Amino acid sequence: MRLSKITTRTGDNGTTGLADGTRVSKDHARIAALGSVDELNSQLGVLLAEPLEQDIRETLLHIQNDLFDLGGALALPGQDAFPERRIVWLDELITRYNVDLPPLREFILPGGSRAGALCHVARTVARRGERDLALLMQEHSAPRNALPYLNRLSDLLFVLSRNINLAQAVPETLWRRDT
Repeated sequence: MRLSKITTRTGDNGTTGLADGTRVSKDHARIAALGSVDELNSQLGVLLAEPLEQDIRETLLHIQNDLFDLGGALALPGQDAFPERRIVWLDELITRYNVDLPPLREFILPGGSRAGALCHVARTVARRGERDLALLMQEHSAPRNALPYLNRLSDLLFVLSRNINLAQAVPETLWRRDT
């Protein structure tokens, strides 16, 4: 059993504990980055509550595990690495899921099917995670490969949203320059 007591009251003073036992303010850049990664993982959980193709479902479950690992690495100041092989895996997935998509001739607006729209929301949370992590890295250490992972993940989520909409036969809405 990892957690036997959920409510500790140790955060009632505006601080939170990191994995190494140190306490930091709840508005610390590390906590913001952790929060974005946690929110992204939760957003993927909402997406997984939708009907999805099995391969996309399995991909998202693997990503959720990666994000849990990334959150653990972020919670331990001085943790130096997040596996580069996970970035390579995302690159392979982007290529695989992009191959059958129609080429983009214009920007698309987030939306489509409910699952496609939820995937777009997850993509934007991943982008926020990137920004929060970049801010953390200005003054503190962060796991190597964490930023490229979130960057690739946001790209993959864009490609997955297009795949989801295509599989559900919901057309993409193109951005119109002069509306």
